[in-house]
Amino acid sequence: MRRILSTILVLAASMAALPAHAQERMTVKFNDPSRPGLLKVQWHNGSIAVKTHSGGDITIAAKRGLNTRPEPPEAGGLHRIDSPNRGIVVESDTNNVITISSGHTDFANGNLEIEVPVKTDLKLESHNGSLVSVDGVDGDIEATNHNGAINVVNASGSVVADSHNGRVVVSFREIAAGKPMSFTSWNGPVDVTLPAASKADLKLRTDNGAIYTDFDVQMKTGQAGSADKTITGSINGGGADFDLRTHNGNIYLRKAK
Repeated sequence: MRRILSTILVLAASMAALPAHAQERMTVKFNDPSRPGLLKVQWHNGSIAVKTHSGGDITIAAKRGLNTRPEPPEAGGLHRIDSPNRGIVVESDTNNVITISSGHTDFANGNLEIEVPVKTDLKLESHNGSLVSVDGVDGDIEATNHNGAINVVNASGSVVADSHNGRVVVSFREIAAGKPMSFTSWNGPVDVTLPAASKADLKLRTDNGAIYTDFDVQMKTGQAGSADKTITGSINGGGADFDLRTHNGNIYLRKAK
């Protein structure tokens, strides 16, 4: 059964008094802090930054944005009716999942900074944030940014990263063996750094760009003359499927130094 944390009611009630760019902080806990949990974030018009700390809880800092959207000229002489201000919504359930969403609030136009335990799974989504970033998380990471970049560093697990209009940059400290991964952009470069001993089967494709790597890629035969621009091969004998793909941009597959 889902429950909305009582701290959110306090946040929603106090928002009207906050100046532009004010910051609100809160701390929440997984239902079972003794085992890794899943953090889901559904954000509207701001960046998401996740880093780790030594504690077992989650700290959230939300910076209120400034709504600069002009009123349409046709609205002259009229007053605007806004949706009820729900504040930042944080939900926790008995499956060890915490969900953060922006609701109908000025915070939806601001940035979100989150600290999580090292062993945490993440599912992050921003619609119009300039950046979704993750640093040092040991878990399965899904990151989506519709109109901005993705930057994941010091990952130790699996990553699925997708941007429509931005670069995707991912570097691993360790990889989760046997787990497929995907790094894709429509309009931007894809830049992935793997440990030198990583085993993977590769699918590489760019429609308007080039592919660069310092890995010894064992190319699969039978690709010459194919209309499909996807290049397939393997590194270190092959393993799980790794898909690196962009429509407009270069692909860089790097060996960690």
